[in-house]
Order: sequence, then structure tokens, then C-alpha cells
Amino acid sequence: MELNSSQKTSLVAVGAFVAAGIVLSTVVFPFWNLIREDVYEDVTILTNDNGICYVETSDSVPKTIEGCINEAGDKVTIKFGDGLAWATVVNP
Repeated sequence: MELNSSQKTSLVAVGAFVAAGIVLSTVVFPFWNLIREDVYEDVTILTNDNGICYVETSDSVPKTIEGCINEAGDKVTIKFGDGLAWATVVNP
């Protein structure tokens, strides 16, 4: 099967697009950046606003905890992804 000029040009453009996508996905945005390390930390609940608790962590990113039953001042252990703004309370 013989390809004409426009088909060859289209094939080269698609190949370049795929190659650029592969380079960007492996060099610029590596897959392992999507998988965050779980961090466990003992914190004090700052406030409970109708089931949404707020805490301050060592990474200086305030965390929100939805479905929280703890009161302000309670000490709990939380689990959160490194650099993320939400957390969950874990039972010891």
C-alpha cells in the first residue's frame, strides 16, 4: 500500500505527538508523583464546624477532616497524604 504525501505528513505529525506525550509523561510529570506517602501525626483538633474538623500539622498545610465527631481540644492521630489539605482520624 502506497501512502500519499498528506498521509505521510499526518503519520509524522501523529508520531511526533505521541513521542511528545511519552516524553512529557515520563520526564515532566512522573507517575510516582501521583502516589503520595501517608503521614501519621498526633494533632489537636482546633475547631469542629458541624462535623468538619480543622487541624494544624507539621507541614504547615491546614487539614480538614470531614465527618469528624471529635471536639475542639481533643488529641487525635490523623493520616494524610504528604502535602494534601485533607486528613482522616485513625484509631490507635
